[in-house]
Amino acid sequence: MLDENITYFEKQARIYPRSVKGRYRRLKWAAIAVLLGIYYATPWLRWHRGENLPDQAVLIDMPARRAYFFGLEIWPDEVYFITGILVLAAVGLFFVTSLLGRVWCGYACPQTVWTDLFVWVEEKIQGDRNRRIRLDSQGFTFERIWKKTVTHALWILIGLCTGGAWVFYFNDAPALFDHIRHFDLPWSVGSWILGLTASTYLMAGYAREQVCKYMCPYARFQSAMFDRDTLIIGYDAGRGEPRGKHKKGTSWEGKGHCIDCTQCVLVCPVGIDIRNGLQMECIACGLCVDACNDVMDKVDLPRGLIRYDTQRNYDDRQAGRATQSRLRLWRPRTFYYLGVLSLVSALMVYGLFARPRMELHAIQNRNPLFVKLSDGSIRNSYVVKILNKTHEARHFALGVTGVPVKRLDLQSATPLDPADLVVEGGMVAQYRVMLVADKQPAYRLPITLTAQEIDGGLHDSAATIFVSGDEP
Repeated sequence: MLDENITYFEKQARIYPRSVKGRYRRLKWAAIAVLLGIYYATPWLRWHRGENLPDQAVLIDMPARRAYFFGLEIWPDEVYFITGILVLAAVGLFFVTSLLGRVWCGYACPQTVWTDLFVWVEEKIQGDRNRRIRLDSQGFTFERIWKKTVTHALWILIGLCTGGAWVFYFNDAPALFDHIRHFDLPWSVGSWILGLTASTYLMAGYAREQVCKYMCPYARFQSAMFDRDTLIIGYDAGRGEPRGKHKKGTSWEGKGHCIDCTQCVLVCPVGIDIRNGLQMECIACGLCVDACNDVMDKVDLPRGLIRYDTQRNYDDRQAGRATQSRLRLWRPRTFYYLGVLSLVSALMVYGLFARPRMELHAIQNRNPLFVKLSDGSIRNSYVVKILNKTHEARHFALGVTGVPVKRLDLQSATPLDPADLVVEGGMVAQYRVMLVADKQPAYRLPITLTAQEIDGGLHDSAATIFVSGDEP
């Protein structure tokens, strides 16, 4: 028989972080202001590219299949640039983590930024930690109803701003804002705004630290990038133990400097006790450092009982081998990451300078492979595409080498001259090309189609084959 009094699953306890002032709290507010400023302001930056081209500095134009990043224009066939950016971001994150621990999680992660903002709103409306706890323990009182209503309304407003700013990256910001202002939005855009509003509201308003603990994969493998010289937040047990209560003015003999006030726990956004050692949940935000330093000031003790330091320094100080903290930035792991970052950056820079301004692609039509004409000559057909990656119209002459061609015709509704094909700037022109040649001794002949700009230096070629009759 099972004991009905046994509780197998404990309800998730809500964390009410206490507000704190100090160096790292100010640093977090500065990071939030800068990052949110970049996020909300970037779609409104302008970048002149020429007539009939978008002037938004950062724009992912899905209908036109282009991505614009200031002076960089990425076409669909240049997706390797996106891959390079992602690789740089990932390796850069690994590099920073190996040196400074989880500073990304504590200061720059979107979950942290928006959670801090939501907690700030909650505190301004509902009061400090104790008042929020007391408010949640009340029934449906008038005070609780109006404070909760205002809090959640502001959360939803922040979520709407978040989702609205995101869709600006995929549309012209001023034009889309005008549509939003007049409630004239296509469902494809409105659904993204509503979805991002809901996810921001749920993640920052309710999930909070549970995202860091259970949903974020980075929290699970970030320790693989740590070593004994990685900067982490730690508790100086040698100085703090044995912990216990203390009255100001009494002797510290036989006592550690930790007075067991638990302020470091109360301010922690993930609810851990850093005095138990480094834990997976710790996001290295530094708020426990601010709280502990404030207590140390009040009891006239040196700051730094909880601080940023390396495991090597903690161990050396515990063993009496050192008294000063030392940060070793240059170590093998540092050079590995820098090497990868340098290599990928060099490849991307080379790709930017080496990428062609026009491209020619040719595909032979396979149905049929060839047509035998009445005079005995053979005709092959091809689908030819000319990509003009410049912003001006260009004139190209189409040619072929590898087989003596009797005729090179373009099949279209209007007559086209293969010696003067006009391709508009930023466009892809597609043609159906007919090559007619005498029957050749070889069944398959390698040929090359060429496109040369008239009165210009742009040119490209595409290799294909010419099928000359039935296979022997």
